[in-house]
Amino acid sequence: MICPSSIPNFSRLAGLAMKLGLSIRLLLRAIMPGIEIARSSELGAGYSTEGITRKKAFESENAIVSQSQVAPGVVSGWHHHGTHHLFGYIVSGRLQLEYALKGRQIADISPGDFFHVPPRLVHRDINPDKDRELLVVNILVGIGPAVVNVDSPGGEIR
Repeated sequence: MICPSSIPNFSRLAGLAMKLGLSIRLLLRAIMPGIEIARSSELGAGYSTEGITRKKAFESENAIVSQSQVAPGVVSGWHHHGTHHLFGYIVSGRLQLEYALKGRQIADISPGDFFHVPPRLVHRDINPDKDRELLVVNILVGIGPAVVNVDSPGGEIR
């Protein structure tokens, strides 16, 4: 239950509700949204990279929550996430993230693992399993383009 004293200007809200012929509860519901649910069957198209199917659940001015699917044996195109930090969780399958900082490196990530890709780190997603799809939950935090596809680990933009 909402405590009236915890709501700034409660008396003004009550007066507005009366003028509109609404209960205070209905008015509060309109201005204080509840929990949003993104059903898996209703996810929207996400930002594209060759080899990765992204489905978007939520997007605000500085965050995107999505899921990525990579088919068995697929190696995605090279890309980075601009100024965004990418935080991920492996739901099923195995992910290898290939990148080049000091030579070629591979991060091997398994179901139940979390990972972080810093802004502008060029990488590609690899599903090393030849008969199992990879499913990842992603949270991108930042502003600007969510995905920048490039031709190589050096980062030449396509």
